[in-house]
Amino acid sequence: MTTYVRPALSLILLMTLITGVVYPLVVTGVAQVAFPEQANGSLLRDDQGNVRGSLLIAQAFEGDAWFHSRPSAADYATVASGASNLAPSNPALAERINQRAAQLYVAAQGAVPLDLLTTSGSGLDPHLSPAAIAYQLPRVAAARQLSVEALQALAEQSTLQPLIGPPVVNVLALNASLERLAPTSK
Repeated sequence: MTTYVRPALSLILLMTLITGVVYPLVVTGVAQVAFPEQANGSLLRDDQGNVRGSLLIAQAFEGDAWFHSRPSAADYATVASGASNLAPSNPALAERINQRAAQLYVAAQGAVPLDLLTTSGSGLDPHLSPAAIAYQLPRVAAARQLSVEALQALAEQSTLQPLIGPPVVNVLALNASLERLAPTSK
């Protein structure tokens, strides 16, 4: 019996050491050397060095002075992240979208962009399309007493072109740039 148990326990111990200790340490070390910003959460810091959030996770912004993120089915909570799981044919989804569209609709601007009405698959997508940002420009410009053109230039500077897919704007980064350009009174 010991001829079978001893090699089995040795193999379990060895594999646990390799896969549970050595491999994670090697992967962490490589990530810290090759991609230190991403490995540490892609954190956005203010001028004082305080963490304002992660560029990978959407946040709720309230008030007319801010660009708003996509809606979140999990109220921007990372633990409960996920989509609403409502089918496109579900009347509750259509009602939710119609209510949100009615809240955001501005007659002079036309239809509300879809990414301001629907959640992403994770509920935490930090990016919006340039069209969704452009739809919010007049509201933010009026609240901050800035020209729409100045905000448009800021939005264009914040627009990213990923390797695959359409251009996107990170809302947290855009709002951080906006706060540097025209701070809100606190």
